[in-house]
Parts: sequence; C-alpha cells; structure tokens
Amino acid sequence: MFYETDTNKHGLAHDPFKAIVSPRPIGWIGTVAQDGTYNLAPYSFFNAIGDNPKLVMFSSNTRKDTVTNAEASGVFSASLASRFLAEKINLSSVNAPPDVSEFDFAGLEAAPGRLIAAPHVRQAFAALECKVVDIFTPKTLPGFKSGDLVVIGQVVGIHIDAQVVVDGRIDMAKAAPLARLGYRDYSDGSQTFEMVRPLWKDPDSKAQG
Repeated sequence: MFYETDTNKHGLAHDPFKAIVSPRPIGWIGTVAQDGTYNLAPYSFFNAIGDNPKLVMFSSNTRKDTVTNAEASGVFSASLASRFLAEKINLSSVNAPPDVSEFDFAGLEAAPGRLIAAPHVRQAFAALECKVVDIFTPKTLPGFKSGDLVVIGQVVGIHIDAQVVVDGRIDMAKAAPLARLGYRDYSDGSQTFEMVRPLWKDPDSKAQG
C-alpha cells in the first residue's frame, strides 16, 4: 500500500506513522512552574541529538505546561523511563490542571537538581539535568502549518544509580529502558504491552498502589 500524507487516506483503522517510526525513547520531562508546582510528563518525541556538547530534545504538539515551564525557567530534567516504572510513567501522562503535580498524582518522589532548579524522579535509575538552549516551531512545506514546539536542552549534569553500573557500564538489562511504539504499545526490549493514558476527571484523584 501507499498513501500521501497531505490527505492521510491510508484506509487503516489507525494512523500507522508512529508505529513505523519506532521504537522511540521516552523523555520523562520534569519542570517547575512559576508558582512552584512540580510538573512531570512523558514525551515520546524525544532523543539525544549531540554528544559534544551533550544535547537532547523533546517535542510537544501543543504549548503544554512542560514547554511553558521550561521556557520560563530555562531548565528541565529528563529521567530515565524504565520498565519497573511503566505504570507510574503512564500515570504522569494524565491531563492534570497546571496546579497539580504529576509527581504526587503518580506517587513519585521529586529529587532536586544539583545544577538546575527543576526536579527529577528519585526512583529513576538515571536523570539528565538540562538547560534550555533553543525553543522553536519546525518549518514545514508550503501549505502546512505545524503546531509542534521543539525544546532543545544542553545536558549540564547526569545522575546515575550505582546499582545499574556493572564493570564501568550501565547494565541495560538492569536499566530496562522503556520505548514507545505505535498506538498504545510500549516495549522494554523483551516484550510489548499496552497502556491506556489516564484522563483527569476527579479533582481529588490520587494514584492507586
């Protein structure tokens, strides 16, 4: 089969684009709002884009709290999304109001940064402390308009839990990084499973378990 993306008439039940561009690492981005509220959200459009200096990026399809906070504060963290935290990663994707901390909702502990004023997930095996160096909307072909916002950060500090370091290397079997596939699918490299994003309904909602 073949289809043109300007019409997106692929004839399938669901858009296959994200399933084709996979697996994608998950950027578990931590920021702090101007009122002091800690924000945490997973982004599947995330990756390293340079090593000298160390640069990472994440992209948001709308101006969400994470982008607003990163732009205002100039910093963000990226915690390693591992399989053992999958359910909490999913909980942190809830569309909560700006004054609600996803750390609290997901039952996670926020650890302060050493060099930046943004929290990361204490339970994560690793975390990057980043300073924002660029935020922009990507250019598109004539006739198309993007609502995406790309945030690029330079990594200024790295946290690593000693329990995943073996013989001078991060043991990837222990770290078990989580990848986003298409649709509702995720993978830890050994199995594929589904998770459904929670929706914010009750202002008194709390994470279960």
